[in-house]
Amino acid sequence: MALQRADFRFFHPLRVRWAEVDMQQIVFNAHYLMYLDTAMGDYWRALALPYQESMALLGGDLYVKKATLEYHASAHYDDQLHIGLRCARVGRSSIVIEAGIFRGVALLVSGELLYVFADPASQTSRPVPEALRQAFAAQTSGLALTQCLVGDWNTWAARITPLRRAVFVEEQGIAEHLVVDEADPEAVHAVVPNAVGQVVAGGRMLVHAPGVARIGRMATHRVLRGTGLGLQVLRALMAQAQARGDSEVMLHAQCSAEGFYAKEGFVPRGPVFEEAGIAHQEMVRALS
Repeated sequence: MALQRADFRFFHPLRVRWAEVDMQQIVFNAHYLMYLDTAMGDYWRALALPYQESMALLGGDLYVKKATLEYHASAHYDDQLHIGLRCARVGRSSIVIEAGIFRGVALLVSGELLYVFADPASQTSRPVPEALRQAFAAQTSGLALTQCLVGDWNTWAARITPLRRAVFVEEQGIAEHLVVDEADPEAVHAVVPNAVGQVVAGGRMLVHAPGVARIGRMATHRVLRGTGLGLQVLRALMAQAQARGDSEVMLHAQCSAEGFYAKEGFVPRGPVFEEAGIAHQEMVRALS
């Protein structure tokens, strides 16, 4: 039975470019494998697993053992395609990813990618880690792949700090001594760990004034931005503020992120100012 769009929960959108077609304006066969490879990068994002770091934490890597394609119809220049991926099965050391490339509801190409989990030095196979099995099972079943947790600094410091350092120091050039400060032990922290235990999003909440909460240190792993993890953190912190009876939440938003907070009801207050060498805007939201 041929694959259908309904068989997949994950899709990667893609538009065919001129360089990918021949004189007949149909896609060269070899490009479909490139489409699947591109979609796999997005699939790991959907699992909330930054690929290289996740493999390092799991003590292995994935290697393509076999890739097969079956062609049903051709894609043309400027077609909008959707590449569906799903984990079909997980063996002792192997993982089979099933793929379908669709134009609308029409199946153009079906495929299968066989990966082997192996030691990165010797490339000898290893058992697929249980954390990875569970992540594939959750995605296939449509279950939540992440959960935002609230806790204290002692619980999460060791896993929050690498995320902050990567975002604030390495990406944004903020001074190292500002990554962690004396307010952290007093703050409420919200974090999103992924399937391998890596904190991929986080933030904190302080008492700014009586009845006013202050949210800060909001950070999301660079490859996972736009996947809703930061929103989970923001909403969890606002819920904590409301639960303790605060009437207002304020924050200093980097100007590049002002739209993100505006969508959650925050409004600007006062002029733009510089903080840690970056333009910021104070924003506030009343809590009902």
